[in-house]
Amino acid sequence: MNNTTEHKTGFVALVGRPNAGKSTMLNWILGEKIAMTSQKANATRRRLNAIVMHHDDQIIFVDTPGLHEKEKMLNQFMLEEALKAIGDCDIVVYLAPASDSIKHYKRFLEVNGKNRKHIIALSKIDQVSQNELLARIGEYNQFASEFEALIPMSVTKNVGKNDLLDVIVKHLDISPYLYDPDDLTTEMLRDIYKEFIREAIFENISDEIPYESDVVIDKIEEKKKVEHIRATIIIEKESQKGIIIGKNGAAIKRIGQDARAKIEKLTDKPVYLDLFVSVKKGWTNDKKFLEELGYNI
Repeated sequence: MNNTTEHKTGFVALVGRPNAGKSTMLNWILGEKIAMTSQKANATRRRLNAIVMHHDDQIIFVDTPGLHEKEKMLNQFMLEEALKAIGDCDIVVYLAPASDSIKHYKRFLEVNGKNRKHIIALSKIDQVSQNELLARIGEYNQFASEFEALIPMSVTKNVGKNDLLDVIVKHLDISPYLYDPDDLTTEMLRDIYKEFIREAIFENISDEIPYESDVVIDKIEEKKKVEHIRATIIIEKESQKGIIIGKNGAAIKRIGQDARAKIEKLTDKPVYLDLFVSVKKGWTNDKKFLEELGYNI
């Protein structure tokens, strides 16, 4: 693509309630898995940029943590990440599952302090009946003066992607590309690896432990034919260590196998993944340690 021709470029914040499916939607739009996904709420903790080329235009999507109430210091950081993304972007895409109550959208209108222009992506339309879908669209149309467009979408049925991208581009300014069109993300590989390991923890460990865990990438050795990664899983309580490791190491082995498969799919080469576990009591409310992990409170 020629960066001297006229095209549009801009930032788009992808927001919604916790567990609305923002990361799944982003991976689908991008055509590559780079964002962590989970059936559990509040899995995404920080903003992630994904670079999407739509014809000759460049859209930088910003995946965000779900809009939720502040609890621990870590939750406070997550909410601030979402609000900053709204404030910094050119336009917002509010992701609204078709089965959702409209109360979540009303909450978004309350926190959209700068009144950023936004588009409603009415997702998961394949999971409701036609009558339910029409009723939901009718509810949102009460707020037609607030949004620029409402786009019915389904990741499962591959519906609505181009419609959404077409509408987004209409609201972007003419500008040179901000990133190489061949790039998928601005994220460093080590950050993507960290999120894949966290995703494996969410998928393989139940209860609150995934929310009280994090991952530090200690070392990456990039070789031509293999990637060697050493990482430490951080947890809050000594009692959680045995659960993460499991009987005879079964749980941490599952986590490692799951994470390695995700990383290998991205890197397209074999991966050796060494996982360790460390206890840091009360880390989710420890400002200094949170900042060491990259969560700048």
